[in-house]
Amino acid sequence: MNSLELLGVHRNKKFSPNHIGNDDAIFSLTAQALERMGCTVSICCEDEFLQRETIDQPFIFTMGRQKEVVKKLQELELAGKVIVNSGFGIENCFRTNMTKGLVENGVPYPKSFVVPTSYAGNDVFEQLPGKGFWIKRGDFHAIHKEDVSFAASIGEAKEILREYALRDIPDAVISEHLIGDLVKFYAVRNTDFFYWFYPYANNHHKYADYENINGKSLYYSFDEEALRKAANASAEVLNVHIYGGDAIVGKDGQFHIIDLNDWPSFAPCRQEASESIAQAIFQRFTIAI
Repeated sequence: MNSLELLGVHRNKKFSPNHIGNDDAIFSLTAQALERMGCTVSICCEDEFLQRETIDQPFIFTMGRQKEVVKKLQELELAGKVIVNSGFGIENCFRTNMTKGLVENGVPYPKSFVVPTSYAGNDVFEQLPGKGFWIKRGDFHAIHKEDVSFAASIGEAKEILREYALRDIPDAVISEHLIGDLVKFYAVRNTDFFYWFYPYANNHHKYADYENINGKSLYYSFDEEALRKAANASAEVLNVHIYGGDAIVGKDGQFHIIDLNDWPSFAPCRQEASESIAQAIFQRFTIAI
């Protein structure tokens, strides 16, 4: 079989808050693993990808997130290119899309509402149990710290929504605040690779303020296999193969997935992960031939 011609599109730095080096590292290791498997790999950044009038390679692997890039990936996919992660899957991971997709498909997820940032009522907040709310920009991933904010009161929550509106963010996800351990996971869909850990205990989280809100890990026991299955089901729902996410584990061992991202950094496990990612990409491309 002739060498597979691949194009790799790596992520713009502004879409890697506090993880620029980690994102570059996992992408480079994956490209190297694909080359060892006999693939011919060309690399470009998101801006270069947008400037190219034609894409010669039939296969693309990408960490791209820029909305114009996602749109171009989708157009190429519809024209017959094979892409991992799919441009449609990447868009499914934008917060509003992710929330609707997981809730509608029965994935354990916090009670949440999607609202326009012009929302000024109280009924949504009054339907959420517990103390406090998480307000998250709906149209994209978190780029700035404020894109995922905790509000201790309805008044604070409304201020965050107003700030989003001033930034031309059209919608937001409002979620209940769950008490429990924060668990982070990295995975490759339909493979044996699944790595989870406590980010606060390993000093691996984007924003230190979250630990002050959630509290230190108490290490509640839970069914790890059930979490792996729920994570894989989430990836299938959202149509991503390379993914990671976060879950809150309660005192009773019940967990809720609170976030799922297309191709995260895999920082604590990148060497092992890169091999699994490359194998999954290679398999996806070869079955398409």
